[in-house]
Amino acid sequence: MEKDIKQEIESLRKLINYHNDRYYNQDNPEISDYEYDQLSLRLRKLEAEHPEYSDEASPTKVIGAKAKREAGVLVRHNVPMLSLQDVFSREEVEDFVERILKERKDTVFVVERKIDGLSVALRYTNGELTMGITRGDGINYGEDVTENVKMIDDVKTSLKEPVPYLEIRGEVYMKLKDFEDVNLRLEAAGKKVFANPRNCAAGTLRQLDPEVLKERKLSMFVFNVQAAQGIHFTSHSESLEWLSSQGIKVIENYRLCQTAQEVWDAITEIGESRGELPYDIDGAVVKVDNLADREYFGATSKVPRWAVAYKYPPEEKETVVKEIRLTVGRTGRITPTAIFEPIRLCGTNVERATLHNQDRINELDVRIGDTIVVRKAGEIIPEVLTVVKSKRPADTVPFIIPDTCPSCGAPTVRDENTADTRCVNLNCPAQLVQHILNFAGRNAMDIKGFGEAYIEVLIKEGYLRDIADIYYLHLYRDELINKGLIGKEKNTDKLLAAIEESKNNDIDRLITGLGIRNIGKQAGYELKTHFKSLNELKDATYEELVAINDVGDITARSITEFFANHGNRDILRRLEAAGVNFSSMTADTGNESALAGKVFVITGTLPDMGRTEMEELLKKCGAKVSGSVSKKTDYVIAGENAGSKLTKAQEFNVPVITQDEALRLIGK
Repeated sequence: MEKDIKQEIESLRKLINYHNDRYYNQDNPEISDYEYDQLSLRLRKLEAEHPEYSDEASPTKVIGAKAKREAGVLVRHNVPMLSLQDVFSREEVEDFVERILKERKDTVFVVERKIDGLSVALRYTNGELTMGITRGDGINYGEDVTENVKMIDDVKTSLKEPVPYLEIRGEVYMKLKDFEDVNLRLEAAGKKVFANPRNCAAGTLRQLDPEVLKERKLSMFVFNVQAAQGIHFTSHSESLEWLSSQGIKVIENYRLCQTAQEVWDAITEIGESRGELPYDIDGAVVKVDNLADREYFGATSKVPRWAVAYKYPPEEKETVVKEIRLTVGRTGRITPTAIFEPIRLCGTNVERATLHNQDRINELDVRIGDTIVVRKAGEIIPEVLTVVKSKRPADTVPFIIPDTCPSCGAPTVRDENTADTRCVNLNCPAQLVQHILNFAGRNAMDIKGFGEAYIEVLIKEGYLRDIADIYYLHLYRDELINKGLIGKEKNTDKLLAAIEESKNNDIDRLITGLGIRNIGKQAGYELKTHFKSLNELKDATYEELVAINDVGDITARSITEFFANHGNRDILRRLEAAGVNFSSMTADTGNESALAGKVFVITGTLPDMGRTEMEELLKKCGAKVSGSVSKKTDYVIAGENAGSKLTKAQEFNVPVITQDEALRLIGK
């Protein structure tokens, strides 16, 4: 029995540490907050019952996770950024309040919304913002994100009163509307979307490019004064009022309470307002207001004894499936969505939830007419939890995603090694905007100024039905000008000139832009060095393709399937007839350089040139550029803020060189 308990404790610690890494370091959790909380509760219970298995490295005693060097320089905390003790019931809240009142009978409590975001500390010296730091491990180090937080509108770079020193703590988050806008842009670009606003906020704050933050519109609430010099506060609420007077955005609608009933009423009120807020919350925080009392109660190594965080239980309701609707995304992925009788969850009306793919439909065995249980477990996205099969009508049938596209009628295929079903027609109306965007993009044909707005209107007006039509737009110049679809004469001629110029690109750009599955920029470059023309690639056999380095079975089949399609061959014929270059400018020339076949990795910010520019120079010498360091890497070119790739290079004893040293190698 004791052996089993010890094994369960060790297993839980390992599992929670894994999920901590997914949440804090990778900003990509695999389980919901509720599921994580259940694991933590179980571990806390077992550790309390079996102190003989206590371990200071247990995730119940450690805050957050290791700070990541990729985000910036590591900075030592002046004040620990502790976590909070989670509670899950009214009884636990009342126990906390009664424990405090037993020792400090006149205690006032503050009840606040617990924003679901990323904790950050801001330091001000003589009234000026000097540093922004993430929580990191909470005790020793966080990550310097100063330049990034300056891009957040809610962050004040100057105080009205220039106190000698002030350190405040808050939560960086993303409003729901801004989150939706980010995901729409990512989906339009064919990139992976974020699962929820918290992941998006955390990933955005760690971006190396502050301009990304400006575009994504992060927000911030401040909820605590960590340290102050030149000004004194007696209570938490007093400090929040002063911060607000300085123009700092503090946590909204906090409540002052004196009894357990008042505290619970405030928690209930926050819970009922969840669905009406423009941002996500994942609980309510109960704090002692008096700062001297906080000092009296102190803290453990992980949590303060003067505060707890109440976590709301997941809200679940039954409803009936009216329809399973299929939509085709801009990358051809077909997504089934359950449309059901409207229900109210967390204050909002909900009438649909994604079913993801055929595997998930099969797993749930969900059918039209079924009664289902839907929940929002701390996340904003509704989820079908289960089917109430005892209420299933007798005439229901299993739902199968059809083998034809609901948008264009073309065949659908099930991707290998994934659960996704997709439409094979690149010119499917649902995919066409993204397909042309990819074709005209910087990594492909690089048609400058040919953005999404122009593409959408030209498709709508019937000028673009596939990528070949781009090179026949000049035939309609006067029409385009008269209709103002691209702008006036100057703007129209500018775009037509950019299209004309793109005809002279080397074929690796054309290969990348064609939209062949599993073929990106690197594969396009590799293929152009082995084939004299696109027509030669078009007629290549499977055996010839797999003989090429870095071209495996799946990639080779993707290429042969693409060129076997009659519609794709017709598009190629029209592209060639329009004068688009089909001949490789560098085929079989790579071996002339001493760098031919050498593998480079570029990391950090180079002093005098962009990474793309360096990559192009290396490739012209026959070298390969990889995105990750391995034992096969020959050189790592390191610039400023090189990050983990530099550490990896040292582990594998890979030579690390500067930009100038790389240029000397290229010169040789």
